[in-house]
Amino acid sequence: MRIWQQPISTEILTRISQNTAVAHLGIEFLEVGDDFLSARVPVDHRTHQPFGLLHGGVSVVLAETLGSCGAGFAIPEGYSAVGLDINANHLKGVKSGWVTGVARPVHLGRSTHVWQIDLRNDAGELSCVSRITMAILSPR
Repeated sequence: MRIWQQPISTEILTRISQNTAVAHLGIEFLEVGDDFLSARVPVDHRTHQPFGLLHGGVSVVLAETLGSCGAGFAIPEGYSAVGLDINANHLKGVKSGWVTGVARPVHLGRSTHVWQIDLRNDAGELSCVSRITMAILSPR
């Protein structure tokens, strides 16, 4: 079942992310399905922590980007989605390549959304699991 209530595409997501942290970190939107969206982040000098691994905060940026965009396009025009809580479990370090995230809704309620975001390395191994709770605000 298609969950989107507003026009959404990788082109739209890329356009609205220009001149933001998303673009600065090299995050690329890959796919929008009927009930998911995906993006990837490079694991390079922009995204490493001092010990040569993907910075855990960058994993959270990718997860929050996907969950926030998902919620923002799965609500009616005029409504807003703002983050309430995000958590992440870092399962496997990544030194190079790409980390790809896929976000799917767990709950699409009237006043809150909960999104699950799974991040995987190039070998398909789970590197991080994250969950974000979004508040859905009525138009003012």
